[in-house]
Amino acid sequence: MFCKNCGSAMDNLAAVCVNCGAPTGAGNQFCPNCGKPTPPNAAFCTTCGVALNNMYAQNQGGVNNAKSKMAAGLLAIFLGTLGIHNFYLGYTTKAVIQLVVSLVLSWTVIVPIGIWIWAIVEAVQIFSGKIPDANGVPLKD
Repeated sequence: MFCKNCGSAMDNLAAVCVNCGAPTGAGNQFCPNCGKPTPPNAAFCTTCGVALNNMYAQNQGGVNNAKSKMAAGLLAIFLGTLGIHNFYLGYTTKAVIQLVVSLVLSWTVIVPIGIWIWAIVEAVQIFSGKIPDANGVPLKD
C-alpha cells in the first residue's frame, strides 16, 4: 500500500503515513496500489488500472465509510418516491430518475404509486443486505 498524498510505501495497518503524516486514504495525488502519480480525482490509476475512488473503503473493510442500513431503509419507505434513499446510497442516476418522474407525473395517481412500490421493494432489499452503497461497501446495521 502506498500513501495517496506523497506516494511512499506504507504498512497496510498504518493509520498515518510516516513520511508525510497524512491519514491513510487522504490525498489524491498518488495511487494507493502502485504509488505512481495520478491525476487529481481520477477514477482509475493510469499505470496499474486500479479503481481509486473506493480503494480506502475496500482496504478498511468499509468500517469507516459504511452507511446505515436503517437510515437507507427508512428513507426508502418514507421518501422513496423522491429517490432520497438512492441519493443517500450514492446511486444518483437512479435517484434523479425517481425524483424527476415523480415530480413531472405527480398529477397522475398510478405513476407515484408505482414508484412508491419500487421504493418499498428497494427498502426490503436494503434491510435484507442485498443492496450495498454505490462504492460496493455493505451497509452497517
